Amino acid sequence: MTAGSLSGDGRGVVVSRADRVLAVWCPDWPAVAAAAVAGVGADRPLAVLRGSSVVACSAIARADGVRRGMRRRDAQGCCPELVVVQDDPDRDARLFEPVVGAVDATVPGVEVLRPGLIVLGARGAARYFGSEEAAVVRLIDAVAAAGAEAQVGIADAMSTAVIAARRGAIVVPGEGARYLAALPVSELAVEPSLAAPERKDLVDLLRRLGLRRIGDFARLSPAEVASRFGADAVLAHRTARALPERPPSARRPAPELTVELACDPPIDRVDAAAFAGRQLSTRLHAVLSAAGVACTRLAVTARTETGEELTRIWRCARPLTPADTADRVRWQLDGWLTHRARPTGPIVALTLEPVEVVAAGALQLGLWGGEGEETERARRALVRVQGLLGGEAVRIGVLSGGRGPAERITMIALGDELTPAADPAQPWPGRLPEPAPTLLLLHRPIVHLSTADGSPVLVTDRGLFTATPTSLRWGSKQWALLGWAGPWPITERWWSTAEPTSLAVRVQVQLDADPTEIRAVLLVYDAAQWHAEGVYE
Repeated sequence: MTAGSLSGDGRGVVVSRADRVLAVWCPDWPAVAAAAVAGVGADRPLAVLRGSSVVACSAIARADGVRRGMRRRDAQGCCPELVVVQDDPDRDARLFEPVVGAVDATVPGVEVLRPGLIVLGARGAARYFGSEEAAVVRLIDAVAAAGAEAQVGIADAMSTAVIAARRGAIVVPGEGARYLAALPVSELAVEPSLAAPERKDLVDLLRRLGLRRIGDFARLSPAEVASRFGADAVLAHRTARALPERPPSARRPAPELTVELACDPPIDRVDAAAFAGRQLSTRLHAVLSAAGVACTRLAVTARTETGEELTRIWRCARPLTPADTADRVRWQLDGWLTHRARPTGPIVALTLEPVEVVAAGALQLGLWGGEGEETERARRALVRVQGLLGGEAVRIGVLSGGRGPAERITMIALGDELTPAADPAQPWPGRLPEPAPTLLLLHRPIVHLSTADGSPVLVTDRGLFTATPTSLRWGSKQWALLGWAGPWPITERWWSTAEPTSLAVRVQVQLDADPTEIRAVLLVYDAAQWHAEGVYE
């Protein structure tokens, strides 16, 4: 703790004490905020769900076995008395504002990474309170006075400080890489404000490659990482080496990128603030787009009728999209307007100032404008449906392994891990050849395959037609056949067949039908009866 003003990190990188970062982390903040709104006491287990998957839980619930990523029914199986609430970022941000205000009043210059996590420079706090340890104690007391619990971490790099905060540690200057080396590589994906969603896939790949500790990953050279992994892996590698998150090329924005909105009439309601924030966010991104840059740190400033000025800085792991910016502006204004120490008057002006920008190429926009904007809008709508009808009401099809078309689809509830029932990469000999049916008929209606004289076509013990099929009758309709493919024997589950000598097969038949009707059908023969299993359109 008493090292000089400059120290090395073991890789020739010189780190200044002035660059030390302090992170304040409130554990399980979504669960804490949800419990406060729902009036749930601290002695009751609580979990926050996004869809049907747990995204946060209280310490009591965790002690009973509840974990992030669990499905709702599994979590309730571990803890029958578990209280479940839906995820609400607006609620989390609104209730976190008093904590941010308390920290900012103790040490000015805070930056919000997300509700529940704040970072700020450690140098000023250490000089004012006498040492880094004393600053940590004062900040924990300030957060406690605001009604929350906190852990503080200090390190040379922001990501290292955030990881250290989860352990309440102060990392010795220049020892960040050594501190991280012994930690599991999964720590690189724990904090969502510092890691892209694909970071979990990277962690899984590193584990399978035998790189189970952060130090193992850090020992790879930057060239090896850049040539073998994606762009996010380069950022993760910098984190593993305890280097600054962004390269020095991130430049300070020009003053003309700042946008301001005069609020007429003045804003004193949350709904009006949300509308104004979205309007200003749209203007900001139009200016940034024209300049060819994207914002990574954003200052939100509000001025009241009495001349009071409120400012808060938000930092993001990736460049902000218009929707991201609008969310953060809405969260911040909501926090200011509903905080018990409300502004001294209505808000008359809003200002958005990009504090840090990067080249616009760092942000990949979707085809229809916005980074996955349509996908995110659809996801939110489906989550609302789940909230009304239950977690299993919305399910997603995932490619699975199997021989039949129904087996090759695993239906998984939205929000659960997309894990197929069987590995689709396995060979699966005897699998139905392509193309797959457009529509699967799970009830498998009975159909009749016939010869030219109307005799039924069956299947021999050797898996062959008993006669040449010429027509297919399905209910009141009948079609002539233009051709067929198969039959293909279905040999799996032979041990469960009622008759050991019975045989099941599949066959594709092409119909002589009108172009607007069914063109081909997948048939399955089982227990001496034909069934329609799928339709080709």
